[in-house]
Amino acid sequence: MLLSEMKAGQSGIISAMGGTGVLQRRIREMGFLKGTRVYVEKYAPLKDPLELIVKGYHISLRVEEAAQITVDDVKQDFL
Repeated sequence: MLLSEMKAGQSGIISAMGGTGVLQRRIREMGFLKGTRVYVEKYAPLKDPLELIVKGYHISLRVEEAAQITVDDVKQDFL
């Protein structure tokens, strides 16, 4: 499942990352690494961007950027 397809309150484990060099490097520098747990906290009112929690940090990503990240082991979660 793509990270951009997840709903608020779901979490999963990052399994793959797409994108080009600059985008991929930027996302990795923010902590989006294979095997990392990511939690979708909420979407903005117009569904872009989305707010995520990665390694205890709140990070906002555009939906088009989140579509480059594949997530496995998705489950409904409440922090």
